[in-house]
Parts: sequence; C-alpha cells; structure tokens
Amino acid sequence: MKMQRRRLLHSGALLAAVPATAGLAGCQGSLPVPFADWASARSAVAALRDSAPALANPRWNLVQMLQHAAQSIEFSLQGFPEPKPAWFQATLGSAAFALFDARGAMSHSLDEPIPGAPALDAALALPAAVQRLLDAMDAFDAQSGPLRPHFAYGELTREQFRRAHLMHLANHWQQLPTPQRG
Repeated sequence: MKMQRRRLLHSGALLAAVPATAGLAGCQGSLPVPFADWASARSAVAALRDSAPALANPRWNLVQMLQHAAQSIEFSLQGFPEPKPAWFQATLGSAAFALFDARGAMSHSLDEPIPGAPALDAALALPAAVQRLLDAMDAFDAQSGPLRPHFAYGELTREQFRRAHLMHLANHWQQLPTPQRG
C-alpha cells in the first residue's frame, strides 16, 4: 500500500483530482462512524482503557497505534519533525488532503510512522496510551494560537486539522475488531 501511495503521488495522478474536489468545500463527505465528531472520537478512545483488542496490523499493537494518533495531534501543535518540502505540501500534499476531505475518509499505510517521530513504545501500558491520546485531544481543543503545518498537507485551518485528525483516527480504527468500532 505504501508503494501504491508513493506511485500515485509521484505520478501526479492525484493532482488530476484537485479540480474535481476543489469546488466541493461546502459538500465534503461525511466522516466515518464512529468519528463523526470530536466528542464521539474521545468517547471511543476512552472506552479502550479497559480493553486491549489485537489489531489486524501485525507491525503495531494497540498502544502503538494510540501513540501514533497522539503524535499526529501533538505535532499539529508543536510542529512535525520532518516536513515535506513546501512545493510538495502546496501541490501533492494539499491535493491528497482535498481528496480525503471530499471523500470524508483517509487511507494510508497503517504501520507507517510519522517521518522523524520518536519510536512507539510497544510495552507502554494501555491506560497510559489512552490517556496520552486524550490529553493530546484536550491540548488541541485548548490551543488558541496558530497550528503548525502538517508534514504533508501543509497549512490547514483548525477545522481542517480537526477533520484530518478524525479521518486519521478512523482509518486506524478499522484495524480494531468490530465491537470496538462502534
């Protein structure tokens, strides 16, 4: 899947989708259940505190997935460690976000770390991983200043970033067994 995404991005095929999606700002796709809004995402994350389902992804366990989601939110506040070049963010990256935003869903390699992010701790206790993600979500809500550019998508508004985080979490949530999906 990682190679397919790179091939798509490098081929410029994604740029062809921009005109089709650029005019859809007022009619983006609805977000996948259970993450139609921030409150439902928080509730779903909190519900994992006492449950440790195995993920369908063999490279990461649940606590690593939760840490990865937390990192994404934290980096939107602090800055991403290895951003793509500005030209990438302004072209292919923003086109990818426009496509995901129009679909209301993101798809990406579910075991690919954020470039330059610290390693994920596979042995972290589940309650600590859940709390880190909840804390990151709270920090995002509490932050009133500007957000940092996404490493691939570039500058996003607060609502675009919230939507990106919800789509990101929902994409990873697909790895959970059906009862935890909502």
